[in-house]
Amino acid sequence: MALLAALLIFSKNSHFQYHKRKPPPPGPKPWPIIGNLNLIGPLPHQSLHKLSQKYGPIMQLKFGSFPVVVASSAEVAKQFLRTHDHVFASRPQTAAGKHTTYNYLNITWAPYGPYWRQGRKIYLSELFSSKRLESYEYIRVEERGAFISRLFTMSGKPIMLKDDLSRLTLSIISRIVLGKKYFSVSKDETSIVTLEEFQEILDELFLLNGVLNIGDWIPWLDFLDLQGYVKRMKALKERLDRFHDHVFDEHKANREGEKDFVPKDMVDLLLHMADDPNLEVKLTYESVKGFTQDLIAGGTDTSATTVEWAMSELLKQPELIKKATEELDRVIGRDRWVAEKDIPQLPYIDAIMKETMRKHPVAVLLAPHLAIEDCDIAGYEIRKGTRIFINTWSIGRDTSIWDAPEELSREILRKGN
Repeated sequence: MALLAALLIFSKNSHFQYHKRKPPPPGPKPWPIIGNLNLIGPLPHQSLHKLSQKYGPIMQLKFGSFPVVVASSAEVAKQFLRTHDHVFASRPQTAAGKHTTYNYLNITWAPYGPYWRQGRKIYLSELFSSKRLESYEYIRVEERGAFISRLFTMSGKPIMLKDDLSRLTLSIISRIVLGKKYFSVSKDETSIVTLEEFQEILDELFLLNGVLNIGDWIPWLDFLDLQGYVKRMKALKERLDRFHDHVFDEHKANREGEKDFVPKDMVDLLLHMADDPNLEVKLTYESVKGFTQDLIAGGTDTSATTVEWAMSELLKQPELIKKATEELDRVIGRDRWVAEKDIPQLPYIDAIMKETMRKHPVAVLLAPHLAIEDCDIAGYEIRKGTRIFINTWSIGRDTSIWDAPEELSREILRKGN
């Protein structure tokens, strides 16, 4: 009788706990083994956007062996990234993180913990401090002048704007991070890589960090490398290693013999910090490679792509060019170049850029986050181990906020004007 009573009590408690738990977010029913991977097309962000229109701004799918929750509205994204950021700050392990970022040693793919917190602190207080960024303004001014001069020499000829924008951003970031341009433009110059090779490396890095690699989602198929992505990642790492080793060896040689060495660029600073025994988590040679890679990749293609999209939008709407020109004439005049300190006085141009970034985000899907414990979001239970995707492309097309999301918002531009 005592055993029977105990079983009844346990059964009631279990029943109560079961009904007390909140439901998972809505979503399509998964297939065995593949889950919902069959619903994802060549442009995953658009496939997920279409599904969100049926299931709502927070939905749950299954990619292979893992549950995936997708946030498609700003309000739901805020819950993941700000309200409960301590639960979702970590990252899942992926082939890209392992093979292209030195075994998760950059900031993008590093798991949440002491190393990630220290890296974030280095970025905010050392590499991206206001004083340090202001000290590099002369580089941005010089490279902008060279960029405009190149465009002027090609007046009347068709140009591929993205190529020249990429050269501009690569030149700026190379000088700020590495101390000089480590790429050659003409046959008369010698360098470890050409401009085209450098851009090719970055393009491959972006592509491989954004692909849907089957082995990441169905682990028991990982060894087969069905899409050939892992092979490409390993080949890319070899190219990155040769480049980083060359740059770091040159920086180390420049430091030798200097008693009171003062870092001149970001690689100097990172190598100097790697020698600091007082850091909470020691920076290794591989750590410096990971951070350097983040700095170069994060500041080149993203900026060039955004400006290219902005120019595309302006060419489709000539009246925007007219209004932007009027603002420049009124605020700047035609006797000097625009300076960085002028940006706050150019609200219309600022509105054009913000609308461009809303419609054409450089990262259409943010790198996945990982739930490190159970958490309630928007009335649903998100279980530990769930992968979280923030669909920024979908957020920028929220019809509850924008009446015509596929157009630059006339209301925002009007306020900017």
